Amino acid sequence: RRYPTVELRAETFNGSTHVPIPSDSSFLKALLFELRLVDEHVFVEQRDSCTRISHSSVHSVATAAGELWPVLAFHKSGLIYACVPLVEGTLEPRPPLLTISGLSQGLALLLGIMDYISPSRKNEAELNTKIGQLQNLLIQACPLGTPLNTNIRSLNSSFEDIQEMPVDKDQPAWRSSTYKGKPQVNVCITEKVKCMQHDQRDVVDTWQVYGAVNCKCDIEGSAPNVTLSLTLPTNAPPLQDIVVHHCVTSVDPAMLMSTSAEPLHDSVYNGPYKFPFIPPSDSFNLCYYTSQVPVPPILGCYQLVEEGSQIKITVNLKLHESIKNSFEYCEARIPFFNRGPIAQLEYKVSYGQLDLSREKSLLVWVIGQKFPKALEVSLTGTLSFGTAGKEHPTDYVCTGNTAYVKLYFRIPDFTLTGCYVDQHSVQIFVPGKPKITASRELISSDYYIWNSKAPAPMVYKPLLD
Repeated sequence: RRYPTVELRAETFNGSTHVPIPSDSSFLKALLFELRLVDEHVFVEQRDSCTRISHSSVHSVATAAGELWPVLAFHKSGLIYACVPLVEGTLEPRPPLLTISGLSQGLALLLGIMDYISPSRKNEAELNTKIGQLQNLLIQACPLGTPLNTNIRSLNSSFEDIQEMPVDKDQPAWRSSTYKGKPQVNVCITEKVKCMQHDQRDVVDTWQVYGAVNCKCDIEGSAPNVTLSLTLPTNAPPLQDIVVHHCVTSVDPAMLMSTSAEPLHDSVYNGPYKFPFIPPSDSFNLCYYTSQVPVPPILGCYQLVEEGSQIKITVNLKLHESIKNSFEYCEARIPFFNRGPIAQLEYKVSYGQLDLSREKSLLVWVIGQKFPKALEVSLTGTLSFGTAGKEHPTDYVCTGNTAYVKLYFRIPDFTLTGCYVDQHSVQIFVPGKPKITASRELISSDYYIWNSKAPAPMVYKPLLD
């Protein structure tokens, strides 16, 4: 698919250094040559010299008009995925790859196409059908040359539901179809917490919170206006590193300038967090954010000590008193790397249930949906191991006593920041009373508690020497 408006912008940006994209057949021939899929046994200096060694998927393709750069292309399972991103600036000298936003957008789109096509790769008829539908899907995914939705699988391949040009001149390009029916808005705040705990005096524990606000707005009209507000409790840490969806029409610039890279101070933006927007037809993430919360939800201590042929473990977990004690699930997984199957296990748990995995290399401590009244649980155990086989897990980082416990949990109707959507604050400027549903959740993500009796793989210098 070609976008003449994008090519015109490229010519405007690059001026005399502009290299036009050749015809499809010429481009394909040049790309196959650059990817060494033709004439690979012939040494060609402009392609094969040591100065042209590339460690990325960004290529410079030789055409009759000159070197076309950057071309993002990779070869996967017998198919070539390629696009030519727009560089919004001069090409001489070539800018660093990290400064070209079109590269990441193009890669996301190509990966979305690959995810859509690859399951059908072995069925030629199905593959041809999917490739035939790509033209229609790209009208929704990338209508004007800028990727709006890179999840190609989620798009509707029926051409009847796709409008190449909006019927109403006020309808934005990202509203690919119009809704008929009772207006309703669904909003879900999902926060994920990452954590590294060490229980060592000279190593700093770290935790991070990432939030996403997902919306699905079924509203009639070509360009309905919606305003949604995020609310924080009094004295809660502010939202930072806020990134908004392109459909948001205006925000306070101070909201976007608040960053976690700077220490919290009086000038930090504390809200209100209002987002006026014209929603796309499908589900989308209205915004992303981070926050510097004072404590992690679950504090832990893990001790693993080797005594002869046995290993003794102790795990203590404490739910912070500010956290809602109502889980959909909560479990701690304790893997044992570079060892044989667990041959003998003696243990005692103060709460919950301990299970042994089928391959006998992982302990799964199911805490359940609630911590006890004291908000603390503990596990002690003694293990011995058999002879290691190829099927047992190995890890180059976790050798010797360097080991961890990984927590998995989900708390519905709760966020670590306290952030929520007040249903009464959602404003929709359309006739009729809309149904508004708001939910929130906290999910663990890479939540590690390292063995305090061994060095952790990532060591932070102490704050005070």
